[in-house]
Amino acid sequence: MNKLTMKGDWNVIKGKLKQRFASLTDNDLQYAEGQEDELVGRIQKRTGESKEEVERILRDYSHN
Repeated sequence: MNKLTMKGDWNVIKGKLKQRFASLTDNDLQYAEGQEDELVGRIQKRTGESKEEVERILRDYSHN
């Protein structure tokens, strides 16, 4: 995976993810720089989305 960069306010991105996927918890959405793969894996496991789809969603939300 290319390095996923979280631009903008992470709290706003978390809010959008929670709206889209009600099953996500704050623990699922803990983000630490350099641990993007872990974040994607947790979201993927909880939502059932593909890795590529989760990465796309995160990219879209981080650019808005």
